[in-house]
Amino acid sequence: MAFGKYKEVMALKAKDNAITGVAQDGGVVTALLCYALDQGIIDGAIVAGKSDTPWLPKPVVATTKAEIMAGAGTKYTISPNMAAIKTAVREYGLDKVALVGTPCQIYAARKMQLYPFGARHVGDKIALTIGIFCTENFSYAGLKTVIEDHCKVPIDSVKKMEIGKGKFSVKAAKDVAIPIKETHKYEQDGDHVCTDLTAEFADIATGSIGTPDGWSTTFTRTTKGSDLMKKAIAAGVFETKQMSEFAAPMGLAMLEKLETGKKDKAKKHAAERQALGLYVTPGILY
Repeated sequence: MAFGKYKEVMALKAKDNAITGVAQDGGVVTALLCYALDQGIIDGAIVAGKSDTPWLPKPVVATTKAEIMAGAGTKYTISPNMAAIKTAVREYGLDKVALVGTPCQIYAARKMQLYPFGARHVGDKIALTIGIFCTENFSYAGLKTVIEDHCKVPIDSVKKMEIGKGKFSVKAAKDVAIPIKETHKYEQDGDHVCTDLTAEFADIATGSIGTPDGWSTTFTRTTKGSDLMKKAIAAGVFETKQMSEFAAPMGLAMLEKLETGKKDKAKKHAAERQALGLYVTPGILY
């Protein structure tokens, strides 16, 4: 199955205007974290927060709704959220931590839970994992080059950036969109052998692909994730739609095309590396 194992898939939009006003798309991550915090399901979350450098994220241990909302919005360069897990547990003393991350970070968290060498009594404190769809990511230097050299916009003037419809877009004093193919050479090298677009190991995975502006495609993948989502929907946190309600080119067919393409591309690059005698993670080629 292109999307990995999952229990439900739906389109969601947060009902809280304060959340949708700062969110990237449907506000699923922010709204779900705030609900889980209110209900005592988590006592904190590791999110990609803001640093003093424009659009360079840093991991933040958020223990209030205000701190969670401050981390809303997509940053297209990696935030080392895994590095904050020990901080959340050992310095903040949290027992139920939510981790928000890219597919590779969620995969790393699961490995840490299975093989906790060097992180004993930490992995079992991860109460929830929320994965963000990821087609590609950039180094900070690469992202800055894309924005300032290709889009011709100062990075400190950018209010929001998006990848979609074959374009890399920035919203600033002027809105600019360039073909996504212009950005490929700035992608981080590991992206080329990554097979996971939809965070297949997360409790809940979400992203904008497949849904119109203001909505998010969302998978519940585990019993824990499914139970939490059902409670949040019953509590009125989200407006919901079935994915089948969206006409082509939206919907799961669009997401499946991109997911399959990412897997095929990764296998191709892995085979090329193997032919050169370079190390390839077992499993990518199969």
